[in-house]
This record gives sequence, C-alpha cells and structure tokens, in this order.
Amino acid sequence: MISVTPEAAKQIKESARQSQAEGMALRIAASRLEDGSIQYGMGFADDETENDLSYTSEGIKLVIAPISQDLLNNTVIDYVKLDTGEMNFIFKNPNDPAYQPTN
Repeated sequence: MISVTPEAAKQIKESARQSQAEGMALRIAASRLEDGSIQYGMGFADDETENDLSYTSEGIKLVIAPISQDLLNNTVIDYVKLDTGEMNFIFKNPNDPAYQPTN
C-alpha cells in the first residue's frame, strides 16, 4: 500500500489543475540504485496497463508497476517545507535504507 498525506494531495490536485491533467492518475515509480538507496519518480499517467497496481489515497488515484511494489510498500508521500525553505514532495519509505522516521 502507498498513501499520500492531505498536504501532498492538495499539491497534487493543484499540479494536476495547472498542467491540465485533472482526472489522471499519479504514477509512482521506484528503483534501487547501486548504493542501495531508492530513486523515485512520479508524474501524471495518461495510460495504465492491466498489470498496474492501483490505490486511492486522499482522493488521489495512484498507480504503480508491479516491479516497484516491493520498493514502495508502506510508503507515504508528503509535501513539506525543506531546510532550504522550499516546499517539496518527500517519500517516507521504510524500505529505503536512508529513511529515518519522524514523529
């Protein structure tokens, strides 16, 4: 299962509106790099395959390819203010060796 926070959902909906992608699912992808860390990608999906896994969280339809399932299991996508002051999406992923839980 993968989910988004209310803050992330709000930004995803705004991004969809701005890019005329309203109603499209958000495709999430992940791959493991040589150092063991996980690289993430996301974008609006105008195509889905019958093999895609689909979840809905906070009113956002999320799709992932089966190959990314194990890497993304129990991941939460959030939208937060970084130390630099900019807002950005982050992946809270217990499968990522760099993950550090926050309270």
